[in-house]
This record gives sequence, structure tokens and C-alpha cells, in this order.
Amino acid sequence: MTVQTDFRPPLLREDIAGFVAATRADLPALLRQAASIRDARFGHIQTYSPKVFIPLTKLCRDVCSYCTFAHPPRRGERSYLTREEVLDIARAGAAAGCTEALFTLGDKPELRYAAARRELAELGHETTLSYVREVASLVLRETGLLPHINAGVMGLEDLAALRAVSVSQGLMLESISERLCERGGPHFGSPDKKPAARLETIRLAGVARVPFTSGILIGIGETDDERIEALLALRDLHAEHGHIQEIIVQNFRAKPDTRMAAADEPDLIDLLWTIACARVIFGGTMNIQAPPNLSPQEYARLLDAGINDWGGVSPVTADHVNPEAPWPHLEELRRQTESRGKILVPRLPIYPEYAEPIDAWLDPAVITATLGAMDASGYGRADDWAPGIAAPVVHKLRHPSTVAPRADLRRIIDRASDGQRLSESEIVTLFSARDAEFDFVCDAADQLRVATNGDTVSYVVNRNINYTNICTYRCTFCAFSKGKSHEALRGTPYDLDTSEVVRRAEEAWSRGATEVCMQGGIHPDYTGDTYIGLARAVREALPGMHIHAFSPLEIWQGATTLGLSLEDYLTRVKAAGLGTLPGTAAEILDDEIRAILCHDKINTAQWLEVIEAAHKVGLRTTATIMFGSVERPIHWARHLLRIRDLQERTGG
Repeated sequence: MTVQTDFRPPLLREDIAGFVAATRADLPALLRQAASIRDARFGHIQTYSPKVFIPLTKLCRDVCSYCTFAHPPRRGERSYLTREEVLDIARAGAAAGCTEALFTLGDKPELRYAAARRELAELGHETTLSYVREVASLVLRETGLLPHINAGVMGLEDLAALRAVSVSQGLMLESISERLCERGGPHFGSPDKKPAARLETIRLAGVARVPFTSGILIGIGETDDERIEALLALRDLHAEHGHIQEIIVQNFRAKPDTRMAAADEPDLIDLLWTIACARVIFGGTMNIQAPPNLSPQEYARLLDAGINDWGGVSPVTADHVNPEAPWPHLEELRRQTESRGKILVPRLPIYPEYAEPIDAWLDPAVITATLGAMDASGYGRADDWAPGIAAPVVHKLRHPSTVAPRADLRRIIDRASDGQRLSESEIVTLFSARDAEFDFVCDAADQLRVATNGDTVSYVVNRNINYTNICTYRCTFCAFSKGKSHEALRGTPYDLDTSEVVRRAEEAWSRGATEVCMQGGIHPDYTGDTYIGLARAVREALPGMHIHAFSPLEIWQGATTLGLSLEDYLTRVKAAGLGTLPGTAAEILDDEIRAILCHDKINTAQWLEVIEAAHKVGLRTTATIMFGSVERPIHWARHLLRIRDLQERTGG
């Protein structure tokens, strides 16, 4: 008998029986294919989410046979966490470095219990969903943790309301089997476990543009065919809306004091088979997760089956749904992850692919906090450093991984060190270096610096003179410019006269400066003669002072107002005393990003045209990059390649 060893999608429902038979018959082949699909997309990155678990209420109108999370009201015990209790948990999580606040709760307990209705009324709410919306907003505002909400079966309005206070939501499909809802089944008496109701909520989450988590629970009585059918149903919903960001394959664990306490748990082979099937069915674009605390000592085998994410792991709170299964220690999880050549990377409750464009998936109310927690690749920030603060910049990792740098990264470093032009994708690979690879890239750069310039580090004694902060442009990141619509913000508008500019230059010279850098806003009354006059006045007063002045935007404006070509205008400014041109106003030299940051400024081609014209008339320039706003590593690569190509043409 020949066994099928290529299990790639698309898998149709009429193929389920044959797919199950083939994959069960050759598990090693299935695992190899699943891992290969995973590696082609995610490479050596294995993610997890540092989270706190906030069990807002353990009341639930459902009575699942395996659950120890939900319970009826208890005398002397509150039904809901108070606002301050929620904040205490969230603050502890923030202090421990968490980024996710996972809100988990029973499904609509007020429909079953009068105690829930009374307590909600005391809290000022009619429904549990209304209360979770309030406290999620509170956590976001007070702690910066990003809420992920598992609130059960909901309608479109509920999903949309929670979208305004969370970055993602979730609902496990668990099973597509209607049999399990019949008398004697694990979901009997649980209206919110009806597959149709859960599928509809997942569908509506797609309509509402909610980054969503779903998945299946295995070992509660479903058949192999039903597992695959459930995965296909989720695949179909994702194909329609693109909103399912992760699929969880969770194995049933029998718990004491439940009706299923004596039920058999799925074994490791069963779990690995299901994970690998999920990977093959969803392909390389889906994030596949298996909770590590439910399979202790088997972390590496789960990796073999094709997962790329460990889910939420908390340094603060227990897994309240599975309290008997403690979270793995992060160092142990890291060690096991590295044993399969992967590096452990913290992520946010929204995955990187849902952060671009971020406004397509997130409500405006949560975007700022999300961007603040996110690195340029869309994962969680590795440190708290930001420009202008006193915290040290991390150059060397204290505990780098044991995973050796990838061969392709080594090849790229070798090519760059030889002076070869790297491709856009190769530069992105450099920027994606993490952990020990980060150290490897830094070391290579440092060696290149030594080879190029020895141990000499230069600087210039300089004074920055901004002659006006009045500007006609509206860059979205700028806190310097003033205009009619924001005259009162960040101080008052000013416009220095030429004598004050000269006085400041003379003061700098007297204190040992050898250079002035002169730039300003684009004043509506300035012409090209304004800049020529400023350069001439400083040159006449201080013949020995180097004048580094006028951004490419100012040069463009100056040439335009006088009706001159760029070369002719730059020749005039040079004759007036300009020594070098600052390569500012570049931000990111990619018009996709400039449309967001500075849509009314000169575009990429115009900036390059100004700099090239400066080089042609004998003016040397600098070049800047402003990183860390809304761009990604691919935009850094494009920017740097455009600068490199210009330098190769002009050498200026």
C-alpha cells in the first residue's frame, strides 16, 4: 500500500476521510510537512504573549461537563472582581513586564443568576459585557496593558463595543459536533456551546474587523473527522474575512469534581496529529498555538508538530481555566524552544501581520497604546528605551540564546563587509536579527567600523540656530512648527531677524564653536533670497565659521520662489557662504510612509534631486533617517538603498 505523504491544502470536505486515514497512517511524514510549512513562513521565530489572566467573573450560564472555571454563586463571595481588584492584577502584570491583559469570564451569567444581576446593578451595569467594556478601558488607560477579551457568544454590536477597548478578542469553537450538545454529552445544558452560535460569533467578528483567536478542544468525545471539519469551518470563515489571527489546539485535561473526571485524555500522538493537521490545513500564514502548560515536558515535540506560538504565559497569575497546570518557567520554555533551533520572542495580543495597516484592524482609541508597546517588526518591545530618556541603550544581550546565527545572515554579513550592495530583502534580514543574531550583527558592524576608521570618534562643536518655527507644512510628527491652527501649542511662534541670527553665531564662536547649523520652518514669507541673506550675514561676520544650513525642503522652496533651477540656486547659496547641506527632511525616503508622515512635503524623488544637485555644485551633504514611527524594516531598507545608490553616483 502506498501512503500519501503530501497533505497540502486545499482540503475539501469530501476528502476528510481520506485525509484522516493518510495522515494517521504516516504521522512522521505529516509532522515533517507541518514543520516545513511553519519554517518557510516563520523561520526561527517562536512567539509567546507575556500576559496577566483577569478572571472577571467565574459565573456562567453554561454547565460544561469538564469545566472547573465556572461555578454557581457562593455565599460570602463576590460574583465579579471589583474595579480595584482588576487594576491590582493589571498593575502587577505591568510591573512584571506583561503586555497583555486577558479578560476571561463566563458567558452571560446574568441570564441565569439573580446574584449576578444584583451585583452588576451595584456596579452600575445591566450586563456582564457592559462591565467588561468598562474595566478593559480602565486597564488600558491606567496601566497600558493591551486587553484581549474572551467574552463568549456575542452579536455584532457587542463585538464592536468591545473592539473599542481591546486589541483582540477570542472564542474557541471547541467542536463542530452537535452530538456533544445532546443529553449525556459534555455540552448538554450549555446553549452557548452550540456550534452554530459560536461559528456565527466568529463570523461576526470578521464583519466587525476584530483580530480574533479561535481553535478546537480535543478529546471531549469528537471524532477525527469532526476535528478536521471544525478546522475547515474556521478556515472558511478566515478565508472570507481574514480576521482569525491564531488557531489554538487545546487538549482536554480531566479535572476532579467534574462529570468528566474519569474520562480519558488525548495522548501525545493524538495531540501532535491534530496540531500538524491544523498547520497543513491552514498553511504557513496562520499562527498555530498549543498551550505549553497542558503538555509538560513535551514542549519540543509540540514544536515538531508545527506550532509557532506558545500562547499567553504569565509570570503573575495562574491559568484559571486549568489551575492544576502551572505555566512553564520562561527560562525553561526558552531552553526547550532553543533545543529546536528557535528563539523565543514576546509578542502582543495582536500579531504583527494585523498591525499593518494598523488602522484597518484596531479602533483609534487603542492604536497609540499598541504602537507604544510594539517594535518595528510588530512584536513586543524588548526594552523601555526611547529617544531623549536617560535609560542606557542595550548593545549586548546579557543572556543571548544558544541558537547560532542563520547561515543566510552570515552570508549577508560577509557580502556587506566586502562592500557589496545588499538587496532590499537582505537588509530586512539584517534588521530582523534578534537575540544572539542581534549581537552578531552588532559585532560585525563594530569590526567594519574599526577597519574603516580605527578607534577615532569625531564630533563638531556646533550651535543649532532655528530662525523661525512658523511653517506652512503639516507634518504629523512635528512638535516644532507653528501655524495659524496651532499658534498656542508648545510656546509661541517666532521669526528671528538676521541680526539675532548673527548674534547667536558670534556667541557660539566665542565659546569655541566652529560650525552653525541653521534650519527652520518653511515660513510663508521666506524666499530664496532669505536663505542667501542669512548665509551671507553669518559669513561676513564670521569668515572662519562653517555654515551647515538649509534642509532640502528649504532649498526646494528657495529655488522655486526665485524661479531658478536647483543647481543655479545652490550655486548662489554656496557663493553666499554655505559650506555643507544637512540631509534633513528625509524622514523615510519612501512615499508610502511620507504620505502618512509628511504628505505635503517634497517627495522622495525631489529630496534626492536636491541632494544630487548639491553634490554637482560641490556641496557635500549629510543624510538622515527618522525611524521608529509607523514604518517597518522594509522602509528602512528602501531608504538606505536610495542613499547608497546616490552616494555611488556622486560621492558627495
